[in-house]
Amino acid sequence: MSTAVALSSSLKHNLALGIRFPQNPSFYRRNGPKVSTFRTFTVAMAAINTTPLEICVKASVTTPNKLGDCPFCQRVLLTMEEKHLPYEMKLVDLSNKPEWFLRISPEGKVPVVKFDEKWVPDSDVIAQSLEEKYPDPPLVTPQEKALVGSKIFSTFIGFLKSKDPSDGTEQALLDELSSFNDYIKENVRPLSGSLNVLRFVYSLHNRFILFSLKGPFINGEKISAADLSLAPKLYHLEIALGHYKKWSIPDTLPYTKSYMKTIFSMDSFTKTRASPDDVIAGWRPKVMG
Repeated sequence: MSTAVALSSSLKHNLALGIRFPQNPSFYRRNGPKVSTFRTFTVAMAAINTTPLEICVKASVTTPNKLGDCPFCQRVLLTMEEKHLPYEMKLVDLSNKPEWFLRISPEGKVPVVKFDEKWVPDSDVIAQSLEEKYPDPPLVTPQEKALVGSKIFSTFIGFLKSKDPSDGTEQALLDELSSFNDYIKENVRPLSGSLNVLRFVYSLHNRFILFSLKGPFINGEKISAADLSLAPKLYHLEIALGHYKKWSIPDTLPYTKSYMKTIFSMDSFTKTRASPDDVIAGWRPKVMG
């Protein structure tokens, strides 16, 4: 078993205490005024007193002691990162599952997270448990938006495994990606509404474009659980289809491509993603089988 302890990539911005600094330089002069004003800097102590959560994840098959290519593991790790929770990864060789792992996960599946001395499987259940136990910051996606993009992964797998170019699997994937593109486009569309719903005004070639409070993510300005579930799957889609089918998302879907670029560049994502070689190796049995 290989174990790695991690602090969320944004935790370092939240570990501070209240610190007081004198604002008046004369405070330091021996004969200067005896009274000084102070500025207090207070940063939330998000998880400084939290015991690291234990999580079993897939180990890399290409590089020792590295995270493997499971998108469901990355979803949970992303949730921990975005909630600024410390965690301890236990890397599991899924091709040779150790006895200790099978005792806590009889089905031999990852991810599995330990909550209150109980090991909990299934990324859906784990994400919900994290939200309930650590509600701040909230990552809940409203019910009416929770299924946005949810069919992309299954259509991607269908196209990846397909041996028949005319079987409609590519078009099925394009249809889902196009629907997602239209949804994200609507999220950042220009508005001409009242000023109280405007986010900012942007001048371009002497033209003013008014943008709403909506943002680049499924739930608007802030990332939410739906994004953390979808993003790892889009990462696998990009790498696997690029390698095995020399296929990429067309330029006619610019909002989908921009969405992917935005999330893939986040610190939490880069810290928890698998290497491209692992993603390629992970999908090889499905493609070759």
